[in-house]
Amino acid sequence: MRPSHNVFLVGMMGAGKTTVGRQLARRLGKRFHDSDLEVEARTGVRVATIFEIEGEAGFRAREARMIEELTALDNVVLATGGGVVLDARNREHLAARGFVVYLRAQPRDLWQRMRQDRSRPLLQTADPLARLEELFRERDPLYRAVADLIIDTGRQGPGPLVSQVLAELPDECKLSA
Repeated sequence: MRPSHNVFLVGMMGAGKTTVGRQLARRLGKRFHDSDLEVEARTGVRVATIFEIEGEAGFRAREARMIEELTALDNVVLATGGGVVLDARNREHLAARGFVVYLRAQPRDLWQRMRQDRSRPLLQTADPLARLEELFRERDPLYRAVADLIIDTGRQGPGPLVSQVLAELPDECKLSA
């Protein structure tokens, strides 16, 4: 039996998980956590620095430990990192311990939002749009597989997205424990 009060947000980097998650938690009266920010708080360095020093594999190991811990909480809204679904164990924890919302954004929209953002290690490439398209092809089926609800973000702002998520959440997710 999964803690039905939890709401977990998955999706590509830049899809709005943190912004939507904060507002959603406030509206639902739940605690908000962001797995990337929690990793940064524990290590004292930015995710980009972890990627530089430990590589993606090192970051993913830290992320998996954080997901195991954060999904075990109850009555939370959790914004996950974009690559969280690459690990089967992370997908299991998300699916078993809460209601998963996939904020689905198209690569071109993501590129528009993040084209000036230098803090995304996976986009530090000659063609960031092509990289986003590649990541989307790889991850979209994994996001879909774990999601209880898929919200296409389009180009709408966080307010309308929060309202849409709230309208489609099951009643048990709207209750505080």
